[in-house]
Amino acid sequence: MVTRINSIQHIGLAVQNMDSALKYYRKFFGMDIPFFDSVQPAPLMDCYTHGETITKRASMVMNLQGGCAMEVLTPTSFKPRQSEVPMQVADLHIFMVHFKTRDLAKHRAFAENNGAIGVSGAMNNPAGDSVYDLKDEDGNWFRMEPTQDLYREMNHVSGGVVGCSIGVVNIDESLKLYRDILGYDKVIYDQTGQFDDFKHLPGGEQRYRRIRLKQSLPTGGGFGQLVGDSFIELVQALDREPNRTFKGRIWGDSGFVHLGLDVKGMKQLGEKLTAAGFPFRCDSNEALSMGQTKVHCTYIDDTDGTLIEMIEVYKVPIMEKWGLFLNVEKRDPMKPLPAFMLKAMRFSRIKD
Repeated sequence: MVTRINSIQHIGLAVQNMDSALKYYRKFFGMDIPFFDSVQPAPLMDCYTHGETITKRASMVMNLQGGCAMEVLTPTSFKPRQSEVPMQVADLHIFMVHFKTRDLAKHRAFAENNGAIGVSGAMNNPAGDSVYDLKDEDGNWFRMEPTQDLYREMNHVSGGVVGCSIGVVNIDESLKLYRDILGYDKVIYDQTGQFDDFKHLPGGEQRYRRIRLKQSLPTGGGFGQLVGDSFIELVQALDREPNRTFKGRIWGDSGFVHLGLDVKGMKQLGEKLTAAGFPFRCDSNEALSMGQTKVHCTYIDDTDGTLIEMIEVYKVPIMEKWGLFLNVEKRDPMKPLPAFMLKAMRFSRIKD
């Protein structure tokens, strides 16, 4: 059995107002291709919700120009709480999500002229790339990154998710998971100091160590060509003890709730993770249904409590309204989906 981490599949994000948030993400990030949108109980997450099964609405959305997806969710059995402490750079958990754009200046002008929240000035990141930040309606931070790695033209100034920034206590300890097991083993930069692209953010004038990682192996899985390359940036605060973003809160409360990875060979991967000290906290054990999508899901915690979901996909909708699905359980993990199937997804696009 082949075992590998194909790529980042999605970022999980809990919001206060689902319909409004989805519209915002369609407008500014082009996340207008839905895989599913359903309301269901979430017993798998009981270990992260104090043993009480919550009910939530979740929608997986993607930008067909390329990039990873977002799973946008909101609880329906309780009102999600926001953090009582304003988030600072490198607080523990995902604190920023990065999106692709082929034209940074054009995207920034579009954001400024169309009511995006918290649009920053352009600045350079440690790789020397010009970037800028904006927020969503819940105050979550997003960063636009320039790239030519897009799958197809859909006439939007943004591509999909390309990576995320995660606050950690000790980067060297965190690398034992992210680099050595999850395969994000190629260092794009590893720098320590004060950073101009953080200074506009809360806590951003302090000193940090930052390491950006990508996979040296090519992106795998049926959606590999669509997803493209992805990265994980680990950020360690050097001048203060970072806050825990979800302290006193549960999964489903507002914020970036988990990092989702597309995997192949879940059982063997679980054995490897357990041996390294990162056992599954929860495991669906068999195909879990979300609408017509069927997957095997597990969760682990990183060294500082950030939730990482592992997803092995069995069946995905290509065009649900036409009854077009794909069973990928026995496919070669490196074999991309046929181009016509990916192109067919444009017919499910939501237009506002």
